[in-house]
Amino acid sequence: MSVKPRACASAAMLTVLTAGPAFAQVAIDPATLPHDLSPWGMFLQADWVVKSVMILLVLASVATWTVLFAKGWELRRAISVQKAVLARIDAARTLAESPTGDAHGAPALVQAARDEIHLSEDALGDPDGLKERVASRLERLEAAAARRMTRGTGILATIGSVGPFVGLFGTVWGIMNSFIGISAAQTTNLAVVAPGIAEALLATAFGLVAAIPAVVIYNHFTRRIGTWKGLLADTSAAVLRLVSRDLSRGARA
Repeated sequence: MSVKPRACASAAMLTVLTAGPAFAQVAIDPATLPHDLSPWGMFLQADWVVKSVMILLVLASVATWTVLFAKGWELRRAISVQKAVLARIDAARTLAESPTGDAHGAPALVQAARDEIHLSEDALGDPDGLKERVASRLERLEAAAARRMTRGTGILATIGSVGPFVGLFGTVWGIMNSFIGISAAQTTNLAVVAPGIAEALLATAFGLVAAIPAVVIYNHFTRRIGTWKGLLADTSAAVLRLVSRDLSRGARA
């Protein structure tokens, strides 16, 4: 029995099916497709909204590294000086022997204690009240110093939390444009679809590159500032001990 008629019928059916609308293919001119799929090439080919998102994230990343170097140097110096000041105050026997000059953090605390003692000259018979007033002054100075030291770190928290969402916005916008292009070209050819989606996903990559270092650096500074605050609190406690010691000597006299 011959199988030629069945083979011919199968071939004819395949021809009809592939010629149908479901299998329609639009001829793609290779010259119109993007060839440079490097990050820089995709940036240049991206929509202006996606470009703006990428530029914003690059600026955010530059700000992150600027804060790292500036605040890192400031904290390193502050911690080193505060350790030296604390050692000198701990070694002092009286408030008059405590360090003066331009040492970071110490003069303000010591001077605040001296100012309160001067203002309370007519109330030295109440040592508990004097120590309470000195402690109040020192607490406010500590709070003000802590606020100054945390300046610049807020931007890190903002970049770390907002960066991925900004990048996601660029990705959503780029993919939306890609689907619009697919509809206009009336084709699902991967060579046409892939470049636009890759450009869109690049925005998310930029967002992660900006956000991840910002979160890590922010956590690092939080720990370092905590260390500095501990040293400042120890210094304040040492000043208060000197005041208490001087008052005890005066009471014995």
